[in-house]
Amino acid sequence: MDNKEKKTSVNEHIDYKDVIRLRAYTNQHARMMGRSRTGLTAHEQRRFAEAVKRARFMSLMAFVAQ
Repeated sequence: MDNKEKKTSVNEHIDYKDVIRLRAYTNQHARMMGRSRTGLTAHEQRRFAEAVKRARFMSLMAFVAQ
């Protein structure tokens, strides 16, 4: 079997206030990228999605691109 390497390793907390880091995992249309593109685990992807939703609610990130 082939061991697939993770594209990224996120061992630290994903914070909704860290907009620069959140934007790294969103595309140009402000949509969240899927696990296959980000390389996050399922648990990390859920935390990432929650952080993006919180950032959008707090107006730190846009819901759609301009």
